[in-house]
Amino acid sequence: MARILVIRFSAIGDVAMVVPVISSLAEQYPQHEFVVLSQQFLHPLFGQTPPNVIFYGVKPTDYKRMKDLTRLYTELQSLRFDYVADLHNVLRSKYLRLRFALSGACVRHIKKGRTGKWRRVRRWFKVRKPLKSSFERYAQVFSALGFPVRLNFTSIYGTAKAPFAGIERFAGVKEKGVRWIGIAPFAKHKGKIYPLELQEKVIAHFAGRPQYKIFLFGGGKQEIAIFNSWIRKYEGVVSAAGRLDLQTELALISHLDVMLAMDSANMHFASIVGTPTISIWGATHPYTGFMGWEQSISYTLQVEMDCRPCSVFGQKPCRRKNYACLYRITPEEIIGKIETVLHAP
Repeated sequence: MARILVIRFSAIGDVAMVVPVISSLAEQYPQHEFVVLSQQFLHPLFGQTPPNVIFYGVKPTDYKRMKDLTRLYTELQSLRFDYVADLHNVLRSKYLRLRFALSGACVRHIKKGRTGKWRRVRRWFKVRKPLKSSFERYAQVFSALGFPVRLNFTSIYGTAKAPFAGIERFAGVKEKGVRWIGIAPFAKHKGKIYPLELQEKVIAHFAGRPQYKIFLFGGGKQEIAIFNSWIRKYEGVVSAAGRLDLQTELALISHLDVMLAMDSANMHFASIVGTPTISIWGATHPYTGFMGWEQSISYTLQVEMDCRPCSVFGQKPCRRKNYACLYRITPEEIIGKIETVLHAP
């Protein structure tokens, strides 16, 4: 038996994208053990993986200094890893993989394709073609270690959904004929957030109708305040923000009929539990490699503009100053897309 250390500290969506790869690997190599090193609170993402996947949770804030990283390496070294897959390739993971390489472990790291992504987002002469997905880049690391993998993942719950009993107390009974719609309107950066005044129109369309129930996903005081204002205005709207732990939130998402999300962690959460996901793309683009697992490009909403994508992660300010890439997506388009998914066979 070989023991493989898999390193990916952040971001949340990128860690979620590890799940389909590590689950496929673990099933295809049951004789080996895979230890995932990541942030402690992300443990539920790996709670349903095969038994030969072990989660090693840490708080990155506890390992900012060199002596702290050395302590972490010493802790990990006691587990005697034969291979190390660095899926993050940042300063902390570089230090760890160097120490493991010096100790004799076989080490490989992700090639992020920064040049290709820069060509995709540069202001002039953009290269408009799909880049490798993060799933493919992760898989390449394991292939380089000698573990080629066929990505055959379906959901963290397999072909089923999470047990309903775990969410019934919060969500209530799912009555026959009632469609559950999830809406996650926020993202880390402004360039990825659909304007809230337009988002509210989407909520208003479905709210109060007996055949729909809307669940809002997010977190943070400001987001919760906005959600509470919508709940006061509209019937049939429930906020999950700040009320559920990650494990229960994933279970709830698995029972949705559709999720509307930005290019964000919630898009990836919905993807890995097998929920059809409509994603809105503004400053970023699905062709940069961050599309959710097995999500169809036909379920994306975006406006083709010469200036977009202007950023890989959506953090750069809009050159036009008006975020036209988001404002030109109409609420009617989003409503139509949601209804199309809900009525699909």
